[in-house]
Amino acid sequence: MNKILLVEDESSIRGFLKINFERSGFKVLEAESGEEGLRIAALEKPQVAILDVMLPGIDGFKVCQELRKMFTSIGIMMLTAKAQDLDKIMGLEYGADDYVVKPFNPMEVTLRVKALIRRLEAEQEEIEGDIIESPPFKLDTYSQKLYKDNIEISVTPKEYMIMKIFTENPGKAFSRDELLNLAWGYNFVGDPKIVDVNIRRLRSKIEENPSDPTYIETIWGTGYRWRK
Repeated sequence: MNKILLVEDESSIRGFLKINFERSGFKVLEAESGEEGLRIAALEKPQVAILDVMLPGIDGFKVCQELRKMFTSIGIMMLTAKAQDLDKIMGLEYGADDYVVKPFNPMEVTLRVKALIRRLEAEQEEIEGDIIESPPFKLDTYSQKLYKDNIEISVTPKEYMIMKIFTENPGKAFSRDELLNLAWGYNFVGDPKIVDVNIRRLRSKIEENPSDPTYIETIWGTGYRWRK
């Protein structure tokens, strides 16, 4: 169930927003001040926060800024009684995803929150799609970094490419020529033993015992295989 944090000092506004969100299947968390909202957010980790700009204590812009520091993927919508461009710009500058000007239709707010959640989920899927997992290893294809047990391992571009080939094809036996073509390219001119050299270096970085490897298996007479 998606959690929504409502930070609004007017109980009537919180009330009718809460009713509409609960009807749509959301769990609603309520706060009357920015400080209270931040405390609840730290405990409950909501998917979306709806913040009134004018709050007792710290204002909605400051709450927005702090929430963005706490949760990079949280959706934030600002509620403002002012239809001024400056408020809209400030909200976006502080990290808000959307804003609604009072008075508003609560059903419209609900629909816009649903659209925001769909967008956030799509963005998260795209980010996760950049990660190749083969526990205990993770490859970040965007930054081309390799991690073992969430600790980064320094690898060369060719070592990274070999790891990517292996982890995308667990259990598949690759000949040295196949690895050479995939990692170095079909136009590579040089000693094909470079594959063995890179495998040896890679094992020294990822294996507990490189002479008795757990992950990169030697297939005698063929080449190498990433053990499932």
